Amino acid sequence: MAQVLSSGDELTLADLYDRFGPMPAGRIRNVPPPGMATEADLLRLADHQDRLCELVDGVLVEKTMGYYEAYLALRLASMLRDFVEARGLGIVTGADGMLRLFPGLVRIPDVAFVSWERLVERRVPRDPIADLAPDLAVEVLSKNNTAKEMARKLDDYSEAGVRLVWYVDHRPRTVTVYIGRQVFTVLHETDKLDGGDVLPGFALPIAELFAEPPGPKQPS
Repeated sequence: MAQVLSSGDELTLADLYDRFGPMPAGRIRNVPPPGMATEADLLRLADHQDRLCELVDGVLVEKTMGYYEAYLALRLASMLRDFVEARGLGIVTGADGMLRLFPGLVRIPDVAFVSWERLVERRVPRDPIADLAPDLAVEVLSKNNTAKEMARKLDDYSEAGVRLVWYVDHRPRTVTVYIGRQVFTVLHETDKLDGGDVLPGFALPIAELFAEPPGPKQPS
């Protein structure tokens, strides 16, 4: 079970390693000191330094995503948005939509789907940090993500009530589908990704997700 700690005590390097694994030091923000950061610090960083971070145990952890990962996230978000909007199911957000899963815990899925049932008065939140958990959270893994970091993130999503989680990994070209903390399926290029009970009818061949985009059209 995920344990969300209150901020206020500065964490040591051993504490950080225990929570996040062997993460590159540059991803941990030192101002304010790890363990003492707040949501106000998170928003200040986003507004004035254009740095996107998550808030975990009073620590500002910078999101990590390379060019190709960003491409995959946007590609998948576009497919999900088209499906969701055509059926009036809710909203889809991208890699800068901050979500307060619990007090002091702010996560930023690379893609998220939220059904209208989870939105107050079926209205898109206006606060910079939305106080809700999505139905679907998608993380596109990069080389700087650690196993411990992603395991903790999965714990957080599960405890917050996220119904479906996809971990997209372009190196083996797989998508790991979690419908519970311990219930998961690894899909390969010959498989098809579906929305399950969260997005009934959505289907996407894994090979299509990782396929190169079509080249320029030839003049007729």
